[in-house]
Amino acid sequence: MDDKHAAEFRELLREQRDRVLHAKRRGGEDLDDLAAARSAATADDEHDPEGATLSEEWARLAGLDAESDVELTAIDRALARIDDGTYGVCDGCGKRIPLARLRVRPMASQCVSCASAS
Repeated sequence: MDDKHAAEFRELLREQRDRVLHAKRRGGEDLDDLAAARSAATADDEHDPEGATLSEEWARLAGLDAESDVELTAIDRALARIDDGTYGVCDGCGKRIPLARLRVRPMASQCVSCASAS
């Protein structure tokens, strides 16, 4: 991959990383608020018969946090591949990953064929 494209994808990945970190921080604040609500003496897990229980909300937020961790790991690996010169090369078959795929999914480590096969 040439330097121009490497710089383009490095910037895309950094922007995506910033967005994920921002969402993760916001989710962490929501988890903190929920923890406070769960520990409050007046907290009732069935606070709203039409809405999600506190336990369901806790599970949802914890799941989103775990997904953010997975995404951050994928982004960091992609940035490392840019640094070591292997970015854009499929881990499966060794062929170049099309730029169009990388623009849609910049942390992709496999071409569509290999990703579909696994």
